[in-house]
Amino acid sequence: MKCPHCLIAFHDSWFENTIDRYGRVLRAPSGELWKYRTAHCPKCDELTIEIGDSKEGWRMVYPLGAARGPVPREVPPDVAQDYVEACNVLSISPKASAALSRRCLQNILHSYGYKDRDLAREIDLLLNETDPKKSLPYKLRETVDAIRNFGNFSAHPIDDKTTLQVIEVEDHEAEWCLEMIEELFDHFYVGPAAAKAKKDALNAKLAAAGKPPAK
Repeated sequence: MKCPHCLIAFHDSWFENTIDRYGRVLRAPSGELWKYRTAHCPKCDELTIEIGDSKEGWRMVYPLGAARGPVPREVPPDVAQDYVEACNVLSISPKASAALSRRCLQNILHSYGYKDRDLAREIDLLLNETDPKKSLPYKLRETVDAIRNFGNFSAHPIDDKTTLQVIEVEDHEAEWCLEMIEELFDHFYVGPAAAKAKKDALNAKLAAAGKPPAK
């Protein structure tokens, strides 16, 4: 696994204890009791703490949030904020995380002109895009199309008043929503910015040589 603090791989070695309902560490555990475990990252010297039981498995309590990379600087602040908050609440409430991811998706679509009565129709506008410069690559297209089936992700009428409507999703589905948002960041913001930077550099060289800019 990767360290949730520095996002660098660390030794997956845990120190585990069993506790009772009062938080007392038990030497001879019996019955349905809570457990906690800790792992130390040798790279950043931070501690990771998880709690769990026999029914729900392990859940990270420190640090809170998803261990995901930083938001690219090309992403608009309002979109980035929704994404960061979706990451931060993932371990606490996957449903809330998915709702924030959904609003993040809708804001991205609106900024590129895909706007209709609700999110379902807006996703259709994106998937039906015929302009080759704007259309999604096959892999991302399949991801967006699949994700709207999560808990009827796009079936609910989502407008400005119901953007954060909470719907049922599984933990892995909420995390997949975050992965989709990251891929959309690359498609809509990072990729175009990188292409523009390369073209600007080429045109600067052409101008210095007295040649016309690239088309």
